[in-house]
Order: sequence, then C-alpha cells, then structure tokens
Amino acid sequence: MIFKKDIGLLVLILVVGTVVAIINPRFLLAANISNTANQVGLFGILAIAQAFVIVTAGIELSVGAVVALLGVLFIDLIVNVEIHWVLAMLIVIAAGMLMGLVHGVLIAKVGLQAFVVTLCALLIYRGTARYYTQDATVGFGFGASFPTLEWLTAGRSEIFAPLARLLGHEGPTIAVPHTLIALAIVTVVAGVVLHRSVLGRYLFAIGKNEEAARYSGIRTARITITAYVICCGLTAFNAILLAMYTRSISPAVHGNFYELYAIAAAVLGGFSLRGGEGSIIGVVLGTILLQILQNLVNLLGIPSSLNFAVMGSVILLGVLADQQYSRYRERSLALARRSRGAPEHAGAAYDAAATSQQVPRP
Repeated sequence: MIFKKDIGLLVLILVVGTVVAIINPRFLLAANISNTANQVGLFGILAIAQAFVIVTAGIELSVGAVVALLGVLFIDLIVNVEIHWVLAMLIVIAAGMLMGLVHGVLIAKVGLQAFVVTLCALLIYRGTARYYTQDATVGFGFGASFPTLEWLTAGRSEIFAPLARLLGHEGPTIAVPHTLIALAIVTVVAGVVLHRSVLGRYLFAIGKNEEAARYSGIRTARITITAYVICCGLTAFNAILLAMYTRSISPAVHGNFYELYAIAAAVLGGFSLRGGEGSIIGVVLGTILLQILQNLVNLLGIPSSLNFAVMGSVILLGVLADQQYSRYRERSLALARRSRGAPEHAGAAYDAAATSQQVPRP
C-alpha cells in the first residue's frame, strides 16, 4: 500500500541521491551502490521489525542488545557447540520470539510501560552478552568455514547480468547483496500482514485507540504481544545476518544505537510514535534515505562520530514533520465533521467510532 507520504519520501530520496552524486560522483560506482544496498538490507529488516511495535503506539529499545546477545549465541552454537547452522538459526529465532513474548506479556498483561520494559531488557541483554563472553570478542576461528551459510547471508549475486548481456552490455553489473533480497522478501510478507490481513487491521486499531479497539471486541493484549513477538523474531533473524556480515562480535559495542536507526527509519517512513499509521514501503524508503545520508557523510570524509548527530537530527525533523501533518489532518477532519453537521466536541468519539467500524470482530 502506497501513501502520499511514501511518494513524497521517494521524491526526496531521488533529490538527495542526485545531490550526493553531483557532490561526489563516486556515489554512482557499482561497488558503492552494492555496499549501500547491503546496509539497506541489514537495517531495513530492523526498521520493519520496529514498525510492528510502533504501529501499536509502543516502542522496542532493546533491539541493539538483542542483536548482540543473539549474534554471540549464534556464533557460539555453530563454532563451539558445532550445531548445524540451520538448527542454530531456528534456535536463535525462537529465542528472539521468546524475548518478544516476555516483553509483550509484561506490557500488555502486567501493565508496565513499553519504554521501561524494553529499556530494562536492553541493559539485561547487553550485560548477559558481555558476561557470556567474559567481555571478549567472539568470532570464527582460523579455518572455520561455512560456505553455504556465508553465501546465503553475506553473499552477492549479479542477478542483472543476463539482462545486461541481452542489452549488449559486456561490463560488470551491480552485485545485489543477498541481504537486500532478504529485505525484499520480508517487505512483501510484512506488507501483506500489516496492510492486507485482519491482524494488521487490529494492530492499526490498537495504535489509533486501544480502548475503542477493546470495546469493539479485539483482544488487545494478545495482539500487542504478537507485535512484540514479530518484532523480536525479525530482530533475531537480523542478528544472524549481522553476525555473518561482521564475522566477529564485541558484545560491549555490537549493535549499539541500532534501535536509533530502526526508529528513525520507521518515523521517516510515516509511522507515528503515537501509533495507528504508517506503511511498510515507507519504512524501506526511510531506510534508503538514512543510508544515502550516511554514505554522503562517508564520501565527504566527515568523522563517523557525527553519524549519531545526523540520526538524531533526522528523527527530530521526522517527528516535527509528523506533528505538523497530524495537525493539518485534524483540521481537515474538523472541517469535514462541520460540513456534515457533527458537533465540534464529538471529534474524538467520531474518529474512534469510524476506526472501530472498519475493524472486523474476531
């Protein structure tokens, strides 16, 4: 599903990309585009995972710590315990979903705030990862090789080569990272779930007005828990990709501020921190914009420490733009209600009723 925000974001990406290419033509080199696409694939999955929580007006701050802990666990399972990598992947993804289940239960059943639960989880998982490795860097030992796994998770394929040869181009083509292909698959599945399924409509209804959703018959606690399970399950999958990409993990710093990138991409993609709105395509476009900006920072030789300043500025601008858009939409809705003859004070109830009427009962 494509919204006006998505089209505007796509135009902004094209403008920024053109400016970057003019400033530094190296931006258009095949190797640079391939590397940027790899970063988009890695961080895009994290952003989509975060979107499932943000749409319910929640937040998941433990993303980076989950990536560190489960990345360490995955490497330990296949290198030291010598479990087959397929089984190790299933164990890690199941562990991530279990983390999401715990977070969801504490938030939806116990009634704790999402900020508090996920912040505490961040500290617990980061500390556990450091204790598990005795604060040492873990990685693949000399001679350790998993060719199939490495090709699937960190490999690249020139999928456009046949088309290029058909068009008469004999030179090298852009090697498409498999992480980008994984992002494309996740995007399609997540888009169907969020925009074309009953679960997706429930998630949007909870984010828009949880009390109205509960009165309309939606089991809000169960749906909220499901959102956190999906979020941490996708994060666990991303932890495997990142572990194979970096080849080594320092648990004290691995995954630091990844939740910042995920939240920034989701907000840029149109997901309001108040919940109830956004699109998966927008999240992917937000991720692309962030990675283009990061690439600009690298090409211009700006210190990498300023990346965090860029991300913080982007989040602030995104929130400000979302706030202004929400105010504009509220004014438009007020004018529409006035034209229908509805009383001014009935605005919130009118919106809640309209939302609940669009959500089928279970």
